[in-house]
Amino acid sequence: MNPESEFGHIPVLLNETIEGLKIKPSGIYLDGTVGGAGHSEEIAKRLSDKGKLVCLDQDEEAIEAAKKRLEPYSDRVVIKKSNFADVRKTAFDLGITEFDGILIDIGVSSHQLDTAERGFSYIKDAPLDMRMDRSSPLSAYDVVNTYSEEELARIIKEYGEERFAKNIAARICAERAKSPIKTTLELAGLTQKAIPAKYREKHTNPAMRTFQAVRIEVNDELAILERALEEMTDLLADGGRLAVITFHSLEDRIVKNAFRTAENPCTCPPQFPVCICGKKSRGCVITKKPVTPKNAEITENTRAHSAKLRIFERRKA
Repeated sequence: MNPESEFGHIPVLLNETIEGLKIKPSGIYLDGTVGGAGHSEEIAKRLSDKGKLVCLDQDEEAIEAAKKRLEPYSDRVVIKKSNFADVRKTAFDLGITEFDGILIDIGVSSHQLDTAERGFSYIKDAPLDMRMDRSSPLSAYDVVNTYSEEELARIIKEYGEERFAKNIAARICAERAKSPIKTTLELAGLTQKAIPAKYREKHTNPAMRTFQAVRIEVNDELAILERALEEMTDLLADGGRLAVITFHSLEDRIVKNAFRTAENPCTCPPQFPVCICGKKSRGCVITKKPVTPKNAEITENTRAHSAKLRIFERRKA
C-alpha cells in the first residue's frame, strides 16, 4: 500500500507550491511539516545527489510514514522529529547555514483528523487529546476541564472566532462541575446545545470553531507560527523562498503580516523624509494575493477548500 494512503494525507496546492519554491537540483530545502510526505516527495524528485531536503514533524506517525515514502531518496533526505519552531537549532545541528527554500503546511493533517483516538475530530468519539506531539504535557482534556470560564471564553472567541464563546464556556463549566468532560463527542454535544438553533450554520458543524480553538491552545500554534516565520526568513539564502500553506483566517493573517513586515520593516513615521530606524527589507512578497485551490482540487479533496498559499523571497542585495 502507498504510505501516503496509510497516512491518509493528500498534499494541498501541490503543483502551485512546487512551482513557487523554484527548486534548484543542488539546493538545500526544508519541509517543516512533512506529514505524509506528499510535498517532500515532489521536492526530493527534483534534487540531484548534491541537493538536500530536511524533513521535520512533531508527530511520530508522520515521521514513520515519511520514512517509508522517502526511502528511495535517502541519499538526499534527512528526517527528524522536531517542531518547525526549532528550525534554527535543527539547521545548526546539521551544519546548515541557509536554505534555498522552506515549506510549512499549517494545521491538522487528514490522518490526524481521521484517526479517532487522536481526539481531533468532532464527529468521531475518542478521548479528548488533540496533541500533535503526543509527548506534550498539555492535552485538550486539560484545557476543557481545568481552564477557568473566562480563559475558555477567551480562547474560543479569539482562536475559534466563535460569537457564542461565552455561552459555550459557561455550558462547559456547568457540565464539568458534575463530572469531567472526557470525550470529543461530549464536548461537541455541549457546544451544539450552547449555540441557539437559529444561528447554527447549515453546512458547518457547530463544534468546528470550538475544536479549532482548543487545538490551537493545546499546540500553541499561533505563537509558534509567529516566531518561526521570522527565523525562517532569516535562514533563507539569497533568492530562497518561504512557502506557507494555511487553512484559516488567523493563520493566514499572521503569515500576511509577517511577510509584509519582512518586506518593509521600517518603523519611521510616514512624514519622515528618509528612514532613520535602520531596519532593512529582507526581500519581497511573491504572492500579492494568496494562491487558492482550483475547483478540480476542491472536488477531489474537500479539505483543500480553505487552503491559502503565500510565498516570500529573500533578497540580500
